[in-house]
Amino acid sequence: MTLDTQFDKAVTIVRGLPSDGPVKPSQDQKLQFYGAFKQATEGDVTGPRPGAFSFEAKYKYDAWKKLEGKSKDDAKAEYVALLKSVLEANSDDDSKKYLAELEAAA
Repeated sequence: MTLDTQFDKAVTIVRGLPSDGPVKPSQDQKLQFYGAFKQATEGDVTGPRPGAFSFEAKYKYDAWKKLEGKSKDDAKAEYVALLKSVLEANSDDDSKKYLAELEAAA
């Protein structure tokens, strides 16, 4: 399997995490996922930083901007590693299942 396959699986897992489930990434981790995803799929951020009152858009822009210059493959690897760390911090059955799925895609 390839990094692309593992990245795609990680994206599927993150997008499918139930909001009321046992695996709850922090707000900072969610922004890290966002930045790594955008860098992995689109490359460096473009355009101006959103205005002062667009808080969510500004935080997302900043999370993506932090990864400027990072290759798409490095951003994919970072996304996968972040998911692994989030899942390994939990000891519930869902986390173990997601980790097994992620490892199977490796």
